[in-house]
Amino acid sequence: MWRRGVRTSIAGRTAGGSRMSLFPWRFWAWPSELRARGVMGINRRNGDFVLRANPRAHYPRVDDKLLTKKICETRGIPVPATYLAIERHGDVAQFGDWARGRREFVIKPGQGSEGRGIVVVAGREGPDFLTASGERLTLADVRYHLAAILSGLYSLGGQPDRAVVEQRIQRHPVFESVAVGGTPDVRVVLYRCVPVMAMVRLPTRASRGRANLHQGAVAAGVHLTTGKTSGGVCKNRAVDAHPDTGVSLADLQIPCWDDLLNAAMDLAEALELGYVGVDFVLDAAIGPVVLEANARPGLAIQLANRRGLAPRLERIAAEPDGPIPPPRRRELIAILADRA
Repeated sequence: MWRRGVRTSIAGRTAGGSRMSLFPWRFWAWPSELRARGVMGINRRNGDFVLRANPRAHYPRVDDKLLTKKICETRGIPVPATYLAIERHGDVAQFGDWARGRREFVIKPGQGSEGRGIVVVAGREGPDFLTASGERLTLADVRYHLAAILSGLYSLGGQPDRAVVEQRIQRHPVFESVAVGGTPDVRVVLYRCVPVMAMVRLPTRASRGRANLHQGAVAAGVHLTTGKTSGGVCKNRAVDAHPDTGVSLADLQIPCWDDLLNAAMDLAEALELGYVGVDFVLDAAIGPVVLEANARPGLAIQLANRRGLAPRLERIAAEPDGPIPPPRRRELIAILADRA
């Protein structure tokens, strides 16, 4: 029976023209070829890792961003300061009083996903709000957006939600040449509290300043021991350079890398989730700050790294049952990185 090939950035050449090692001369790959190279699909992710490693009762710890923040705070892990939590439609009318004189903040759904519904206010022009992407919003626009969040427009399952207004993080200067109109973030995927893969997501003009791959951001893999970038993907195509600035995506050193990995392992342990993604931003003054965690982290991290997750997860699964001690986690990180 003939089977369709899968279009993937792990095949063919990069957008810059350089040849890749897995499937040269092609922009697609057969499913069997991807499996042979350790690329994991959503069914295996869910069946072998998410469902087995993550107790359903613990999902609210990551689905509710305010609860995630509380858990971080108990562990001393930095998070953006929370200014407001709006839960009732009647409170939306008072937002203008709170915002008077405030120039920077972030509005996000309490139980959103994939970056939907997030508005980053980066300045003011008279009574209006200016977003990080340059869009101008009136107070009425912001109130409408808050009401949409409360109504569940961006929440998981469309359930009524609350709007969280929090501190805007100041982008670390190391990202100035590879981020357009917004703040990059770093995703670390952990299994049994061991980091197995990482990537940095960089805003572009197409993503309107958001570090969201679904909206056109670019991502690069991050080496687990050195914290340096490699690979790259944008709009499901392999790239070697940022599409707007032309700056190479290779060998960018992520600041405070060891601190970031330690915070990721600490949070995964506190969440009691065996398979989890943790998202960080790098603040110019504070260093790594946790944005959120995800019990169902996506698989695009494989494209950014141009490597599959399956062999790394299988290596961690081969460890003896029970918690993996911190010293052994560090040994495993080095083992996984050497296999890259």
